[in-house]
Amino acid sequence: MDELVIKRVQAALDDIRPQLQGDGGDVELVGVEGDVVKVRLVGHCAGCPMAQMTLKNGIEAHVRACVPEIQRVDSV
Repeated sequence: MDELVIKRVQAALDDIRPQLQGDGGDVELVGVEGDVVKVRLVGHCAGCPMAQMTLKNGIEAHVRACVPEIQRVDSV
C-alpha cells in the first residue's frame, strides 16, 4: 500500500484518538491491506460492549471520509 495512504489513515486515526482516550480507550494502526485497515482497540475499548459500534460508526466512518480509497476498517 502507498505510504501516503498509510499516513493519511494514521492522521484520520489521530483525529479521533482524543475522543477514544476521553473514554479510557485508544486505537492502534496494525496495518493496511489493500483497501482494508486493520486496527487494534485497546484500553477500555478492548472490552467495551459498544466497541463494534464505535469501530464501524466512529472509526470506520471517519477513516473512509478522510481516505476514500479505504473500504473497511477491521479490528484484529
